[in-house]
Amino acid sequence: MRSTETIKAAYKGTEKHERSEAMAPEWMLHATDMVMQYYLDRELVLDHCVLRKFPKPQDNHRYMLYAHVPFCRTLCSYCTFHRFLFKEYKAREYFINLRKEMTEVHDLGYDFTSMYIGGGTTTVLMDELVKTIELARKLFPSMKEVSCETDPQAMGDPSIKLLKGLVDRMSIGVQSFNDDILRMTERDKFGTAEQVFEYIAKAKEDFPICNVDMMFGFRGQTDEILQHDMDTVLKLLPRQITTYPLMVTSQTRRSVKDKIAAPTSILARQYRIILDTLSKEYTQLSSWAFGQATNEGFDEYVIDNDEYLGIGSGAFSFLGDSLYVNTFSLRRYSERLREGHCGVERKRTFTKPNILRYRLLLSLFAGRLTRKYFRQVHHVSLDRVLFKEMAALKLIGAIKENPDDKDQLIVTDRGKLIGLFMMKDFYSAMDNIRAELRKPLKESDM
Repeated sequence: MRSTETIKAAYKGTEKHERSEAMAPEWMLHATDMVMQYYLDRELVLDHCVLRKFPKPQDNHRYMLYAHVPFCRTLCSYCTFHRFLFKEYKAREYFINLRKEMTEVHDLGYDFTSMYIGGGTTTVLMDELVKTIELARKLFPSMKEVSCETDPQAMGDPSIKLLKGLVDRMSIGVQSFNDDILRMTERDKFGTAEQVFEYIAKAKEDFPICNVDMMFGFRGQTDEILQHDMDTVLKLLPRQITTYPLMVTSQTRRSVKDKIAAPTSILARQYRIILDTLSKEYTQLSSWAFGQATNEGFDEYVIDNDEYLGIGSGAFSFLGDSLYVNTFSLRRYSERLREGHCGVERKRTFTKPNILRYRLLLSLFAGRLTRKYFRQVHHVSLDRVLFKEMAALKLIGAIKENPDDKDQLIVTDRGKLIGLFMMKDFYSAMDNIRAELRKPLKESDM
């Protein structure tokens, strides 16, 4: 968790603008994409690895638990996450396996400070989800917070109250309060914009933190439509707001890309609108997350957790210096759990410089770049080991020295935008990995 002082220091000196304006020239954003693509293509390559067990936890390391629920009752054509069409018997078997894997992780000696449940649609079987969270809280006594994703329609279902007292942070994927965009993205199945607003307004008090996910960068999403979206979410006044840019990946069908994605050139201008509007009522927690309080968790769990362990089909883990990926096949996942093994089938071990670049990316995205973190956690001098990267960020105006604290660098509005583009590219690359690992799946795997 972050302290109030940390957040204030991270954004000290941020300039306020009275009008919507692009905070970086298009060539700079294009260059950012090119540099990120170079490193991602070169380094984010997974090796086959049939792992029997996760490595044991290390002393004095803090871990987060991620659990993936890969089922949806209907599939959105633009969604890039690992998901299957819901079949109840498969979903119930899957939840049993998920709890079994969780227990085996506990038996290895792991404890977790927090848990994040993503999907798919996590609430697709509410009774199974309740059992899973109850077991997690029993197995891991250090767990202070459980975050869970859901869709707007689930917030209007009375059964959502079963999660009251179990889920500390509920994140709802709204995307837009414009009915035309909801129809274009096939999310009108969750209700009209007015109904979605009412669902959340009624249920948000059931959870200590309610987060509303919004998106920008849709084709046809004019500045006026985006401004209306931001004004509407301010009326709703959730505890947190996340504003994702639309991420186009190789998993998204080309016809869908052409239909729903706006040109990249508009993102900077739209991002300025988001900053100008939400900063009136919220503190910025990362390049695309905003909160009413400054010391609370949020969607990008990778920022506050150097290491996390993922359970479930298609889950990612980052432990020590390695990335692990569970099988995307439901059949193989079940077989491996039945044999007493974990679900890992891919692995990538990174060099120290690449891990440091990764942490630099996350620090820029989080808006809190500190020399102290690199010195104390990684035992290096940030300016020396990442000299080229730091020089480039200063040269383009993404960061600057803090006259009041030599350890804490200031991330400018331009830096927040650059961090947003870098994180968008990173997540898109992860989605491309998902696409490649899903490609060979047969009907028997689903």
